[in-house]
Amino acid sequence: MALQKLQVRKRVSAQAEAVWAVARSFCGSWHPFLEWVKAERDGNGRLVRVFKAKGEVAIYRERLTYFSDTDRELRYCHVQGIRDVQSYEASMQVHAENDGAQIEWQAVFEAPEPRASEIARGTRAVFEAGIEALEQAALFRDGVIAGTPTLAVTFTAEKPGPLVLFLHGIGGNRSNWRRQLVAASRSHQAAALDFRGYGGSSPGEMQSRIDDYCADILRVMEQFGKSKVVLCGMSLGSWIATSFAMRHSEKLSGLILSGGCTGMSEAPEDEREAFLRARQKPLDEGQTPRDFADGVVKVIAGPQASSDVLQELRDSMAAIPATTYRDALWCFTHPQERFDFSRIACPVLMMTGEHDRLAPPAEIRGVARRIHASAPAPDVGFEIVPGAGHLCNIENPGTYNRHLMRFLGRLVP
Repeated sequence: MALQKLQVRKRVSAQAEAVWAVARSFCGSWHPFLEWVKAERDGNGRLVRVFKAKGEVAIYRERLTYFSDTDRELRYCHVQGIRDVQSYEASMQVHAENDGAQIEWQAVFEAPEPRASEIARGTRAVFEAGIEALEQAALFRDGVIAGTPTLAVTFTAEKPGPLVLFLHGIGGNRSNWRRQLVAASRSHQAAALDFRGYGGSSPGEMQSRIDDYCADILRVMEQFGKSKVVLCGMSLGSWIATSFAMRHSEKLSGLILSGGCTGMSEAPEDEREAFLRARQKPLDEGQTPRDFADGVVKVIAGPQASSDVLQELRDSMAAIPATTYRDALWCFTHPQERFDFSRIACPVLMMTGEHDRLAPPAEIRGVARRIHASAPAPDVGFEIVPGAGHLCNIENPGTYNRHLMRFLGRLVP
């Protein structure tokens, strides 16, 4: 029988009170591994959380043994669910630190080997994912901007300076940017937008055009009281961000363009029409994005993408209504202009994945150099995100965020 001790500790940018406000809910549904959770009382009236993890059959029970709002601490023990464990006790505490908090989650358990090592690996994964979720829950707020269409946003606390606004790709939604929201919130107020018809945003009343997306960005800026914005786009979002620069360059403090820029604005009409027909065909046959999500992910994912990343990409694609996908495709294949890069008057950072087949490094490097050659006061960066495919912010968030934060660091007022 092996006695195992495991501790995961992480400093987060959220305030301790905000983290604890989420973590103190012993029977809350904040952990991303949970399929469902509910509260019950045992025969002595003690609080027990009952839950099922995604992809598992077992039902788990854990009993609360200690709780302190004063110390921001709770402790619990295993009652049911972990195979072969003889004893299992765990604790979580949130410590206040300057400009943030430290979350400490630890467990002590006893089980025979090699099962004890398996439990340790699983417990570490649970703790690490839970701490990440706690930080995000403490930092983020969700809101809906009234109007037509309504616009759903996830945003962080107010800070001086420009708003950093994240714009997703044609197969995504605002949740794709949660790792970048955490990073950007350290220096700026940041927000991620669901484009019209995606996620929590309602569709427009007519076929969307690029001017509609640009008007939506202006609405978000107005909602947050910001006269300046840093736009960070992915694929379709990069094309929309650059289109915004063509119309409202005076409102931009910076452009971060990932996995694209020009969209189909430089493609001949026959190529654009063929692109549209090929992607409309499954929709015309009655399929939805959920039906062909696997095929799309095979094209956009890099060779090193983890199973969790692949599932996130599939889930994003599967969530798109067919009408929204059709609407966005039509807009993307009917650009209103070829970009005049001399109109970009702000710093630009271009990034793409090492294995991006839709926006390969050579192509994006070429666009970066064209912007450098055309801009009146060029300030252009170009970076390749190692190991990543098209969604480089999801596949390699560590490298992506380092480039992001270095760029934003230059823009702090």
